[in-house]
Amino acid sequence: MARFDFDVLVIGTGPAGEGAAMMAAKHGKRVAVIDERPMVGGNCTHMGTIPSKTLRHAVKQIMDYNNNPMFREIGEPRYFRYPNVLDAARRVIDKQVALRTKFYARNRVKVIHGQARFHDANTLLIQDESGVETVTAAEIVVATGSRPYQPSDVDFDHPRIYNSDSILSMSHTPRTLIIYGAGVIGTEYASIFNGLGVKVDLIDTRDRLLSFLDAEISDALSYHLRERGVLIRHDEEYDSVETTASSVTMHLKSGKRVKADALLWCNGRTGNTDSLSLENIGLPANSRGQLVVDQSYRTEVEGIYAAGDVVGWPSLASASYDQGRNVASTLLDQADSRFVDEVPTGIYTIPEISSLGLNEKELTEARVPYEVGQSFFKDLARAQITGEAVGMLKILFHRDSLEILGIHCFGDQASEIVHIGQAIMKQKGEANTLNYFIHTTFNYPTMAEAYRVAALNGLNRLL
Repeated sequence: MARFDFDVLVIGTGPAGEGAAMMAAKHGKRVAVIDERPMVGGNCTHMGTIPSKTLRHAVKQIMDYNNNPMFREIGEPRYFRYPNVLDAARRVIDKQVALRTKFYARNRVKVIHGQARFHDANTLLIQDESGVETVTAAEIVVATGSRPYQPSDVDFDHPRIYNSDSILSMSHTPRTLIIYGAGVIGTEYASIFNGLGVKVDLIDTRDRLLSFLDAEISDALSYHLRERGVLIRHDEEYDSVETTASSVTMHLKSGKRVKADALLWCNGRTGNTDSLSLENIGLPANSRGQLVVDQSYRTEVEGIYAAGDVVGWPSLASASYDQGRNVASTLLDQADSRFVDEVPTGIYTIPEISSLGLNEKELTEARVPYEVGQSFFKDLARAQITGEAVGMLKILFHRDSLEILGIHCFGDQASEIVHIGQAIMKQKGEANTLNYFIHTTFNYPTMAEAYRVAALNGLNRLL
């Protein structure tokens, strides 16, 4: 039997890579991780989830202060420069890097910094500033994540054109901003910059925002973005981008011209596979740079696995971590390995959105006899106390069995609130019905009480 340097090599230290490495190490495997950055954490920590959500929190605090009449006794509304708000994100990033560095050290996982590429299915060549190192392993996990898609006809070297990575180094606060792409990242940044007082044009290539969401939730997001001054342009595609030293003009195929101080491109992601020399192992990536895997996260090359954004859907940090752990479960031959397909949606707009299960359109198309229970935050004592009265909780349930079929939440703490419904949906039989919420005593006043209110509202529709 061949003798390898390690049992498992993991390329990438984001959530998927960390999940795979920690799980394998805790079960006695000799593990090393490779990351091209000089610090661990991957895109999630340095470019994606952590910085953008920290930015959102800081902006939300500014908005709460500026909109609260009680603070007018202290002074006039305050407006903060974007670079100052970025400082909060940098502090959290530093803490996350320190924490994750301890994880690898504590679990005796070797961390190698450099650019990895395949020599063969068991060998990686690691290039750093000092030269090339060769490492081998019985099994290799690709968890390299993704990066923003950049069309070749847009000059991303121009100082007023950004993507969702480079926006984290912007050194000024634009007065006006075009955001092209109204997916999750685009709508989140629209909320952030709008909260900083920037005039935002949000260009959507589809006919409504986040069309995968329940239509009522999507409509609520559109309403509240527009109410705060975001101009949403649906069914538009760019034709060309014109720049000057002080402005960017986007020419749309419809003939419209939109001009702003800066452009933020948020339309699409590309898997980070182009530098891996995949041709050396006969492993192709698709047109989006992603790797195809089976239900156990195996690629078509024996001993090579992939997880996280590099495999595409759902491209969420939460799912990536679970995918990484399940890759490790597969290579450890554990019976509880599973394919991650039940993932709550968490969208950190202002207000935020979270959902799980089926939406009304899907249930209608499937001819399922469902009913709706609703609770509006404006009617909850806790929301009135906190001043977060915008939002709703929506429970979709079967009319006959009362089984919970979908949970959809819009408003403050939605990504936390949804997990109560998730826990109940995972139960079997009578435990997964509307009756749980009706017969359970919730603390008062709490946001969790929204479940009891929505359940009673839904039950009343059956009477």
